[in-house]
Amino acid sequence: MNGTAQIIIGFISFGALHINTGKFEPWQWLMIITGIITLITAATFWFFFPDSPTNAWFLTKEERVIAIQRIKVNQTGVENKHFKKEQMIEALLDPKTWLFALFSALNNIPNSLTNQRQIIVSSFGFTALQTTLLGCVDGIVEIVTIWTGVTLAAKIRNSRAYISVAYSIPNLLGVFLVNFLPWEDKVGLLFSVWITGVGTTGFVLSLSWLSSVTSGHTKRITVNAVMLCAYCVGNSAGPFMWQAKYKPRNHVPWIIIGICYAVCICLILSIRWLLVRENKIRDMEPTDTSYDNVYIEKTVNGVVEQVKVDKEFLDLTDRQNRDFRYVL
Repeated sequence: MNGTAQIIIGFISFGALHINTGKFEPWQWLMIITGIITLITAATFWFFFPDSPTNAWFLTKEERVIAIQRIKVNQTGVENKHFKKEQMIEALLDPKTWLFALFSALNNIPNSLTNQRQIIVSSFGFTALQTTLLGCVDGIVEIVTIWTGVTLAAKIRNSRAYISVAYSIPNLLGVFLVNFLPWEDKVGLLFSVWITGVGTTGFVLSLSWLSSVTSGHTKRITVNAVMLCAYCVGNSAGPFMWQAKYKPRNHVPWIIIGICYAVCICLILSIRWLLVRENKIRDMEPTDTSYDNVYIEKTVNGVVEQVKVDKEFLDLTDRQNRDFRYVL
């Protein structure tokens, strides 16, 4: 969706540049238009987007049962609204939480390119209108690479880490070319900037990967919050490296971006190694029966009955449920 948004905003920006009014500048019209779109989108999500398979309005009763049965297979449990302090503590002490967070922060320091890209492209000799339209290509690159990356991850079992690494390599190539191509080679430099958007696939896969390897409602919302905070830190830190003294080649910012991409590759492989090791440990453990006989009270026609709850539907964390296996 982010790639689609880049294409749409490219055309909206191009149109806004042609608006000539006495009281408003073109950039002010752009803010008004995007603000209205954002407000409408937020309201739509608030009123129509379900937060659980149990209340998904677009699913039939039978389809909701199937969705919940899928949860039983992957052992992630059904959402529980109760906040559990012990799950929050477990999330904060879990090494993979911070490995994912560090990956999120470093992967989004280069995200400052989103704001700098038009300045960089215009420095290659393109006009303001040409630069605005060329920005749509970034969206196309992102759509194609994310779609292909997600499709491969869905078809090839336990391949998320390797696919993330593979899609990060073009980023390193782009950084190398931007730094070493002759300044006169405008087309080569432009394509070098474009291919640095391929690695976005790795971050998208990390978001779904984190959800797949984390169980327990409170733990999941905690690690998601940590991931989001790290994302914000990376995006906040990135713009500070773009300084006038580094222009026009911006070697220092590009080198920092290259280092971030290289470290992210190491982090992804480290996460995979950690999860592989944990899966092997669990495979060698005896069967855990701690949560096999959990019952809840249910009143039927005024009669209180004891109903057994399968382990898969309990609000257990991935550490508590020893039958949980981490996807890779």
